[in-house]
Amino acid sequence: MSAAASGRQLAWLAAMPWVFVAIWSTGFVVARLAMPHAPPLTFLSWRYAASLLAFAVWIALARAPWPQGRAQWGHLAVSGVLMHAGYLGGVWAAVKLGMPAGTTALIVGLQPLFTALWVSRVAVAGQPAVTATQWAGLLLGLAGLVTVVWPKLNLGEVTPANLALALLALVSITTGTLYQKQHVLPADVRTGNFVQIAAALAVSAPLAWLEPGTLVWHPDLLVALAWSVLVLTLGGSSLLMVLIQRGAATRVTSLLYLVPPCTALLAWWLFGERMAASGWAGMALCAVGVGLVLRPPSR
Repeated sequence: MSAAASGRQLAWLAAMPWVFVAIWSTGFVVARLAMPHAPPLTFLSWRYAASLLAFAVWIALARAPWPQGRAQWGHLAVSGVLMHAGYLGGVWAAVKLGMPAGTTALIVGLQPLFTALWVSRVAVAGQPAVTATQWAGLLLGLAGLVTVVWPKLNLGEVTPANLALALLALVSITTGTLYQKQHVLPADVRTGNFVQIAAALAVSAPLAWLEPGTLVWHPDLLVALAWSVLVLTLGGSSLLMVLIQRGAATRVTSLLYLVPPCTALLAWWLFGERMAASGWAGMALCAVGVGLVLRPPSR
């Protein structure tokens, strides 16, 4: 490999975590784009079905191996229901009920913080208890969240209903991540995702028949659907797989806390959603809190 080619490869490897953050941030904006034209579970059911078709083609062309054993299929299904149906369903329904995309991103973006705390305290044997510094970081993160959300309660942008849905999404993605770490063995990302998304579709599609509203095939909806399938599901999942394989999982987890400000900027640019100075201050508190939680303990 030439020096120029090697340099380009190193530059791409360094950029991958940032590209992943940029892709992840668009998920909340896509929800904002699509929700005027479709009920959330109906749209997500179409997204899951189209993603399954895309993954099936990819799996067939690559001859990707399937997970081994019924137990692994079951564990993938449970994690898929939590991480797709519960998480995405909560996020999209919260946006549908009027919660700004940036606020939704901030609430569910606390997931790596709570995951890190839970793993260090309970889930992983031999890990030290949560330190005083980490608890301080948790309290700062919660203070930042309250700083962002509290003014919006008075403005009517955050209501008990959409807040409950956003918290459902947070609980679902956190529980699903912990469940997958505990029970799911390493698997090909294409076939693993196929099983997870199929389980999410099996749960979401029947519920979609019960929700009010009808789907309107507006150009914005088509753009949102195409982006959700091709960029978020196929591209984002594949990029995350590469990052984890290269040992960048911890860095990706910490970079996820850049998602709320990125989402807020995109929502301001595309939809005119405004964030007050107190909101940006709250996001800064969250970032400082996460830095304290994820900082390696002193030796």
